[in-house]
Order: sequence, then C-alpha cells, then structure tokens
Amino acid sequence: MEPTVKKEDGRYVISMEEVRAACKKVRSNKGAGGIDGMTWEAFDKDRQGLLYKLWNRMSSGSYFPQATREVIIPKAGGGERRLGIPILLDRIAQQVVVNILEPLAEKEFHPDSYGYRPAKSAHDALAKCRKRCFDYGWVIDLDIKGFFDNIDHELLMKSVERFTQEKWILLYVRRWLNTAIHKAEGNIEQRTKGTPQGGVISPVLANMFLHFVFDKWMSIHRSGNPFERYADDVIVHCHNLQEAEQLLEQIRKRMEDCGLTLHPEKTKIVKCQKWGSDDQYPNKSFDFLGYRFKPRKASTKEGRIIGTFTPGISSKAVKRIQTWLRENKVFKDTSKKLVELSCRIELQTRGWINYYGKFRPSDLRKVFTPINEQISKWYAKKHKCGWIEANEKVQQIVRENKYLFEHWHKGYTSF
Repeated sequence: MEPTVKKEDGRYVISMEEVRAACKKVRSNKGAGGIDGMTWEAFDKDRQGLLYKLWNRMSSGSYFPQATREVIIPKAGGGERRLGIPILLDRIAQQVVVNILEPLAEKEFHPDSYGYRPAKSAHDALAKCRKRCFDYGWVIDLDIKGFFDNIDHELLMKSVERFTQEKWILLYVRRWLNTAIHKAEGNIEQRTKGTPQGGVISPVLANMFLHFVFDKWMSIHRSGNPFERYADDVIVHCHNLQEAEQLLEQIRKRMEDCGLTLHPEKTKIVKCQKWGSDDQYPNKSFDFLGYRFKPRKASTKEGRIIGTFTPGISSKAVKRIQTWLRENKVFKDTSKKLVELSCRIELQTRGWINYYGKFRPSDLRKVFTPINEQISKWYAKKHKCGWIEANEKVQQIVRENKYLFEHWHKGYTSF
C-alpha cells in the first residue's frame, strides 16, 4: 500500500528516519562524490547536520539538486559511456524516493524484467533465456541506441504518475531530470531529455519507462512472444523468421513512437541453431549480459556428442578481463612474491568465476589458461630461468599448493 505522505502546514511529511535509512543505504554503496568535491569522510564529520538540512529542504519543497558530474568510462564493446554522478546529498535524496517508489513498482513490473530489481539477477535472466532458446527457434536481439540519454521526460513523468500521485515525489523527480550536467570537457549543459546513468533513481525510472513502452505493450499485443529484459538489454523469442521480421518492425515503430531508436547495426535476428545443423542463416549467435549464446557441442552422460545452443562467457568479456589485468600490470612486478600476486587478483578471480562460471564453466579456460601462462612468464623473469623450467616449476607449485590461486582451487590449472 502506498505510504501516506501529505502536506501539513505547508510542509511535506517526510520523516527524518526515512532520510537516515536512505543515507545508510547510499553510504553502504560507497562511490565517489559529485561536483562539490565532498567525500564520505568529510560528510561523516557533520552527518547529522547535513541530514537535517536535507530533510528540512525536502519537507519544505525548497530542495533543489546540484548539477551532476560527468564521468566517461569505456564500454566493453567499444565506444564510451557517460555517467552523471550526483553529489552525496542528492544521492541520499534520490534514495528516499526510491525506497517509496520501488515497492509500488514491484507490484506491477513484468516478471521477465530483471534489471536492478530485488530478488532478481542477471543469472535469472540468462537461465530463462537459455530455456526459451530450446523452445523457440529464433530470437530478436534488441539494442536501443543511447537509451538512458534519450528518454522523453514527459512520457517518463506520465509513467511515474501511474505509480504515484504524491506531489513532492513528482516535483523532485522532475527536478532531477532537469538537473544540469557538468560535462567532462568543462562546460555545463542543461538536460532536456534522458536520465543520467549514475544516479540512484535512474534504474527505477528506466524500468518504469520501459514497463509501459515495452513490457506492457508486449503483454497486450504480442503475448505469444516471451522476452527477457535487463534494463535496456532485451531478447525476444519467436517461432520462425517471418514472425521475427514482422515483430521487429512493430517494435521498431513502437520505440520510435516513444522517442527511442533501435540501433540499426546492433539489433539483429538470430537463429537458435544447434551445433551440427546445416542451416545457412548468417546470424547464429548473440551476446546477452556478458555471455555468448551460440551453437555448441555437448556430451551426454553416455558419452554421445550432441548439438546444443547455449551460453558461455563472451569474447568481449574475456577481452575486458585481459584488459583489466594488463592495465593493472598484475604480472609485471617481479619484486613481489607469488602469494602477493594471488592476493592482488583474489577478489576479481572469485567474481569472474561466480558470474561467468554459472553457465558452461569450461569456457573460463579462455581466461585462466592465459593467466597461468602469465604466471610462468613472471616466474621466469623473477628467477632468471628459461620458459620450460619456469613452466615446470609453476606446475609443481600448482600440485603442491592448489589453494594459492582461486582459479587453481576451482580446477583451472591448464597451461
């Protein structure tokens, strides 16, 4: 049930406890500060005073967010992503609203919307997609061009209004949408559309928008074509090529009607073709949430080789991991001990295994065999010996200390 938040004596009834709870949530996520340069260390020195001022301004209607700080990060598939980082107090204010909006939205959201939702994960979306690729012969791999940067503000506000009529929430959501951006190049730009990635409230707003633009539209008009949506990453399942082509054009028009554009090159129709099939349709694979779905060989319990269409770590994800290792110069410092190298990548390795090892874990050899080779090269430089000797020494270490590296412990010991 929607919380009762009324305006009394000229003030909106927002409790100080709601602000404190929001602060605790945002604080646990850490993250860098915004354009005011305030760090969490500085914030903690006057926590109560700052939270009181924020509560007072939000309650009186006099709260206005500051400009977001733009940060540019490289995208896994090339290009760049521009994030808008709010100041700490604005992130807390957004979390106050998220804590109210999220429970309301969860009652209405589609079960096949997985991104940024409690009790749902990327693995859930991948598992459902894998199952449906067996049941349906074709998929549409949708790519919405610049989704977060092109959301129509008026349509988004209509979406939010379908979930709440609280005036203070609508007031502050609109102010956040209109907040200026302090560009990485130094200039300040006024936002007229889109919601900046990096804001606490952006994922909820994006899900609300696509709930009406896509999820609900599909449920009404194409209920026979299931889909998995993780934020703006969408896979739609079809029975045949003709159906896929027809539906793609309908989705394209729907997106255009709502101010969005499908990427002409990245959006494609794919045949879920098992390994061994001789079908000549050109698109036989697609990437989804860091995994590549494609025809593969598999062995039955009886040892027979069969054809499947299943996910394994994508080449883009492998490249991203290799780039991280190279940029962090993990295996360049020969003054360190082997155990120090292990500690340096322990958390990352555990994360790679936990995420990319969920489906077809054998494909992680593409990540860990090169890492083992790097360890041997590092050993050869450190001990000034040949490659063959170093390789033999490291393999001996593996046999005697398989718990030294996380991936050795999990069985990734090939060189």
